Amino acid sequence: MAITASLVKELRERTGAGMMECKKALTETDGDVEAAIENMRKSGQAKAAKKAGRTAADGVIVIARSPDGAHAAMVEVNCETDFVAKDDNFRSFADAVGERVLGGRVNDVDSLMALPLHEGEDTTIEEARQALVSKIGENMNVRRFVRTDANGRLYSYSHGVRIGVLVDLSGGDEDLGRDLAMHIAASHPVCVSEDQVPADLLAKEREITEAQARDSGKPDNIVEKMVEGRMRKYLGEITLLGQGFVKDPDTTVGKLLTARGATVHGFTRFEVGEGIEKKVEDFREEVMAQAAAARGE
Repeated sequence: MAITASLVKELRERTGAGMMECKKALTETDGDVEAAIENMRKSGQAKAAKKAGRTAADGVIVIARSPDGAHAAMVEVNCETDFVAKDDNFRSFADAVGERVLGGRVNDVDSLMALPLHEGEDTTIEEARQALVSKIGENMNVRRFVRTDANGRLYSYSHGVRIGVLVDLSGGDEDLGRDLAMHIAASHPVCVSEDQVPADLLAKEREITEAQARDSGKPDNIVEKMVEGRMRKYLGEITLLGQGFVKDPDTTVGKLLTARGATVHGFTRFEVGEGIEKKVEDFREEVMAQAAAARGE
């Protein structure tokens, strides 16, 4: 029986397992979804699948660079708790994934998960992930990655394991490259220069700024000047070149680069869990709510 995309999708939705594992399981059962689920439960994949719905918002950022600085990879691997993020088995898995991204040419997470965890071995990254979930008892996943080829040379900075930065720099030296990466980690610019600011972000900010300025009750010509002044300030705050350098706030990064004869071609900043909604458990509030419900309040 042909293994269609819809069959794979159904099995993924019912088990939470990866695409390649579902396709393999369906091939082994000639497209029988129920039999595939039973086999996956027997093999222990169901244990991992049960945890697939739990929020994995902790974890690590891993960076791997080629010795010549021409290529680099950065990966976010998530788990549920800070405790597991410090586990040696979890860290080894994350490091191995980083090396695979650096050495591979994949464009999405599903393709990455189908690669062997280690070159020359049969165990895929997805199979290794599921085994680790079963062993440690927490949901974990490879959330995102980037692989970059330098226009100049790639430098990096890791703030603990939670923030990672890659910066592509021409000119300067190792110290400047690391300082810039550290600055990006701390100051979180949106892009390198004003011409790279997304148009929708700029339009939204201008709309907000205009509304605030008009609330002042000042004449239109004054309002226009207020808006332009605030927009210039805003652009300085969100662009790398316009920000005050973290080690010398009186000097912008743009002026620093000019003085050093250096150019930033681009950067990437990852922070663990950004954009993931993590449920915050408050045991005291939960008990009080249950007690109030029991009293009929």
